Amino acid sequence: MSPTPPRRLRLGMPKRMFSQVLLMQVAIAAGVAVLATGLFLAPLSEQLDDQAMRRALAIAQTTAAQPRLAEELKSTPASADGPVQAEAERIRKASGAEYVVVMNVDGTRWSHTNPAEIGGHVSTDPRSALSGREVMEIDSGTLGRSARGKVPLRDTDGRIVGAVSVGIEYDSVRARLIHAIPGLFAYAGGALAVGALAAYLISRRVQRQTRDLAFSDIAGLLAEREAMLHGIREGVVALDREGRIRLLNDEARRLLGIGDEAVGQPLDTALGEGRTTDVLAGTVTGTDLLTVRGQRVLVANRMPTDDGGAVATLRDRTELEQLGRELDSTRGLIDALRAQDHEHANRMHTLLGLLELEMYDDAVEFVGEVVGDHRATAEQVTEKIHDPLLAALLVGKATVAAERGVALWISDSTLFPDRLIDPRGLVTIVGNLVDNALDAAAGTLHARVEVELRAEGRTAVLRVRDTGPGIPAEQRELIFTDGWSTKKPPAHRKRGIGLSLVRRLAERQGGSARVSEADGGGAEFTIVLPEALAEPGLAPEPAPAPGLVLKSAATTVNEESR
Repeated sequence: MSPTPPRRLRLGMPKRMFSQVLLMQVAIAAGVAVLATGLFLAPLSEQLDDQAMRRALAIAQTTAAQPRLAEELKSTPASADGPVQAEAERIRKASGAEYVVVMNVDGTRWSHTNPAEIGGHVSTDPRSALSGREVMEIDSGTLGRSARGKVPLRDTDGRIVGAVSVGIEYDSVRARLIHAIPGLFAYAGGALAVGALAAYLISRRVQRQTRDLAFSDIAGLLAEREAMLHGIREGVVALDREGRIRLLNDEARRLLGIGDEAVGQPLDTALGEGRTTDVLAGTVTGTDLLTVRGQRVLVANRMPTDDGGAVATLRDRTELEQLGRELDSTRGLIDALRAQDHEHANRMHTLLGLLELEMYDDAVEFVGEVVGDHRATAEQVTEKIHDPLLAALLVGKATVAAERGVALWISDSTLFPDRLIDPRGLVTIVGNLVDNALDAAAGTLHARVEVELRAEGRTAVLRVRDTGPGIPAEQRELIFTDGWSTKKPPAHRKRGIGLSLVRRLAERQGGSARVSEADGGGAEFTIVLPEALAEPGLAPEPAPAPGLVLKSAATTVNEESR
């Protein structure tokens, strides 16, 4: 077996976000500390030079102000034993200067730290001081580099008789700067340590919040999130703690009918007031909450997040609700057909008995009556309602009503032309209201549902009355709310959608939907749809026929039962 090759040490940027953030923050803190130290040292050096020059100038000014120095300069020769040298050395030793040089107007020294230099010419240009100006500079002379101050020396009459030059050893200035550097580095190191500790704490917090993921992992998660949000067929709405929209996927935009401009806006601004806003904001609590947005039936669920916001999901149940209603209608028709089949068998037995008893005339009369009842039902509807879809709907509802023991009446004032712009919308409204009225009236004494449809110009007016228990005044607005119902929901769908859709369809056409108490008890729903009919033609409309009741072959309702 070949030996396992040794692992190579690879240097480079760590992969974990925690390590990268810590490394970057420490590097930034160190860079800032070094930069701050450098920026502090540069002006410190200049400041120390300036202080040394000003000190030298002050000593020179003090020396030139001695009252006897100018007279001694004029009256005594330049010598190491002269009074000028003695006075200059006294001042030098007392002030700590490197040298105190007194010169005449020719630049000849009368004093110097090194007595051998007395009587010689100064090494630097004295013309500025001899011309009456005070000078501060860093320069090199016989004693090396120094910080210098030069001032003119005047006699009692104010005439310039010489100059005084004082030097401060430059090595002492540099020593002060070097002496300050360790303390400065100590402060910088302390600041760097505090910065490193803060960087570590921040990085640990980032590590907890990011679950110790690498930057590449986070980038991958973001890409996957975008693909998932825009690929799923459920709407996703994310809210911040202030209730503002911070994320919308494509399906949420489609279901809610809003665009990207809604991001950053509060819910009530983006969606307006209503149940949908209340559900998404968490005002209405629960799971699988129903709401209607436009013409769509939505199921919403809301989950709070740790930062105080929330994420809501939306599912489109419009087609499912339509299928559920069609299933309900189909079941009703099946029950009606089952009842008619049972009724038809009874009629056949009756007819067979009449024939066996050779009561032929009675048999003929019985068959004519049965056939006439069915024909009269359809003819009576089509005489009052000329739109074929509405007429067919009410004929079918009449059969269902008869099977449930409810009389379905057409009002005396009903007369509706075949000029509907949106017949399917009115069919949905009539179907929902008649179904609810049949549910309410079924089982009551003299159960009856009355439908009134009439045209007022281009406005369609629909009224549906029942003999049920009615609706309390405090609930007459609640019944039009999404998801509100007093009936037990079926297994395949939820309740509380029909009346909400009725109002939405009416308001979409600029109309209204309301409920009140019917004469004699029960509920009366009134739907007004402006501009629902096309312009009437030139042909006169037929005169209204008397009021009628829809009848089935199983139940005959006459005028006395009204």
